[in-house]
Amino acid sequence: MTLLQTRNLFYLLLPLPVLFLSLFIGPAGSVAPPGVLEWFMAKLGGGIPLADAALQMVEEVIVNVRLPRVILAFLVGGALTVSGTSLQALVRNPLVAPEILGLSAGAAFGAALALTVSWLPLQPTAFAFGLAAAAFTYFLAVSRRGVSVISLVLAGIIVTGLFTALLTIVQIMNDPFKLQTIVHWTMGNLHNAAWSKVRSSILPITAGAVALICMRWRMNVLALGDEETRAVGLNPEREKLLVLVPSVLVASAAVAVAGIIGLVGLAVPHMVRMLVGPDNSKTVPASIAFGGVFLVLVDDLCRAMTSFEIPVGIFTTLIGGPFFIYLLKRAKLGFGE
Repeated sequence: MTLLQTRNLFYLLLPLPVLFLSLFIGPAGSVAPPGVLEWFMAKLGGGIPLADAALQMVEEVIVNVRLPRVILAFLVGGALTVSGTSLQALVRNPLVAPEILGLSAGAAFGAALALTVSWLPLQPTAFAFGLAAAAFTYFLAVSRRGVSVISLVLAGIIVTGLFTALLTIVQIMNDPFKLQTIVHWTMGNLHNAAWSKVRSSILPITAGAVALICMRWRMNVLALGDEETRAVGLNPEREKLLVLVPSVLVASAAVAVAGIIGLVGLAVPHMVRMLVGPDNSKTVPASIAFGGVFLVLVDDLCRAMTSFEIPVGIFTTLIGGPFFIYLLKRAKLGFGE
């Protein structure tokens, strides 16, 4: 096995030990790491005796509290990162993230609306408005000549401003208790993780990620420009749409279940390119692994640092902000690190 193959295998297998070790971390003082290890040993030894109430409690915490949270963190982190990687390759701009399409602002407005109107379900409404905002951005950007990078970014800024204004109106009209819930959701959090959220997000995230992996070779062609894309016999507008739709799908599904988690889709793709290079055939699958691991580790930090819950979106911004400043100062933003 060559060095390159070994490195690629390491990237693919990296999530497994991280996910496993994350099950040992949690705020529950009664379920300490020795208790988790004892539970695993009991499971490997043939099962847990029904009379052992302590191990039954450990099983409840691991299976129904920590495991869905770890899986959801990996899904959301991988989805946001692969979406950011794909969008940056699509528009050839290292400062593009899922938020630039108005997706996060649309999902935030949908969530605020659902929290205000009791009969609207939270996750489906946030998901629908996230998709609607991205579709509106594309509709504003498209013209007879196709979709240019500048028009897509400008349209995204306009749509983001529009949905942010609508979100502000909803916040002003709400009572303080609902307002606190809305603000907490917009910070991005995983403390309400459950198997229901995993089930609702895993299908769109998996489908979109598989589609982006299948398109990773063509992203290299799209990154060269529209003329070069036509020269090899591809329709640039159709290819852009085939990348844009799954990118929006995975990001919308992630935002719908976790809220707005800042800078993951913007900063982590640059970390991935610094490690594996600018070739999208490698960065797209690596983005899923690294993005998922990154958010799982940040969420572990949130759970381990304090006895109370800190929204994970705050930590991603605190970590991603200085890293992005470092990239700006070192002039390493781009696709040729």
